[in-house]
Amino acid sequence: MLLLMIFVLVLLMGLSVPVAVAIGLAGIVGTLGFSNLPLIVVPQQAFIALDKFPLAAIPFFILAGNIMAAGGISSRLVDLVESIIGDTRGGLPLTCILVCMIFAAVSGSSVATTYAIGAILIPAMVRQNYPVGFAASLQATAAELGVIIPPSIPMILYGVSAGAPVGDLFVAGLGPGLLIALALGIFVIIWSRYRHEPAAVQVRRSEFLPSLRRSVFALAMPIIILGGIYGGVFTPTEASVVAVFYALAISMFVYRQMSVGELFVVLRRSTLSSAIIMFIISMAGLFSFVLTRAGVPAAISAWIVENFDSGFTFLLAVNVLLFLIGMFVETSASIIVIAPILAPVAARYGIDPVHFGMIMITNLALGMITPPFGVNLFAACAVAKISLHRMIPYLLPFVGVILLCLALITYLPIISLGSLYLLGIR
Repeated sequence: MLLLMIFVLVLLMGLSVPVAVAIGLAGIVGTLGFSNLPLIVVPQQAFIALDKFPLAAIPFFILAGNIMAAGGISSRLVDLVESIIGDTRGGLPLTCILVCMIFAAVSGSSVATTYAIGAILIPAMVRQNYPVGFAASLQATAAELGVIIPPSIPMILYGVSAGAPVGDLFVAGLGPGLLIALALGIFVIIWSRYRHEPAAVQVRRSEFLPSLRRSVFALAMPIIILGGIYGGVFTPTEASVVAVFYALAISMFVYRQMSVGELFVVLRRSTLSSAIIMFIISMAGLFSFVLTRAGVPAAISAWIVENFDSGFTFLLAVNVLLFLIGMFVETSASIIVIAPILAPVAARYGIDPVHFGMIMITNLALGMITPPFGVNLFAACAVAKISLHRMIPYLLPFVGVILLCLALITYLPIISLGSLYLLGIR
């Protein structure tokens, strides 16, 4: 039955059937394989998968990110970072990385980050004679920070699936996110100097204070959201609602760049994005239920323990597996199906569940920038108006940088857990 489910899943995805539909149909095939399971369990398990309070944060963070993009918040962040970097060589790529890092601290979505920041900075880099393939590849890669720096939708999904505290995951994401941002920054500086790329837009240092004044409300947003979470003022789910109302108030009444008509467009776009993710979660929940009912997690756990005698080799094998899965399966679906299987096994090797969550999320985030189903790639292609093959030569070094960071995050737990110790959570 398991082989049949996998065959159906691979066949449907090969026929370009949407991932959620393919997973759902494979789950239904698996359900039919049990003579004592009525089909009523299909809608039941789909509902159970969604009936978790932390998941309510997902549509709100998506909405907050879209409001930020449409309400002038993201453009003000770009202006501020440009005024800080000034005419440094490689300044525009550095601006892209830093703004994505700040924007990620609220949006929680890599695709939203790609569209919101890419719409501003990809054309700006092209105007400064950066290759369009490089600009699009950098934007797609830097937008990964949207799921690694908290708050993060995949962190919420992992916490629900593996039983790990979402708040701890949010805190743990700071170290890996800063590491990746630093590594990307060093790479683009070296690349720009080696390739003799142009300096950034000439911005006078005197423009910093005006840019800071224009951006103060935008900068306050991640401080309020993350400070409220870490300070215990509200939960991550409640923080998502606060983010929506704060972004709405700033966009409509302070910056006044969003009309009521534009708000309805943003609401429609956010609803569609949320519905897609929720549909994936519900179908992945059904698929996971069938696998559990068939005893697959227990069998995989026993096989891993028999064949890997240390946590080092286990993590190496898991990273290879997740990298391959991330290339073909959407991140949310991968986490929901795989986390309940691998997290208990990792615990048997003494691997902290929060640390393991950072490994999973960082690795699967790579799937967002690797063909054939990298969602960030398609978003960056749409913004830059180029085909995917023009990005590939520039994309490969960025993938290498992320792989190096992944290796450090995997075997140096302090990168993920250090912030928990600093804040006294551990």
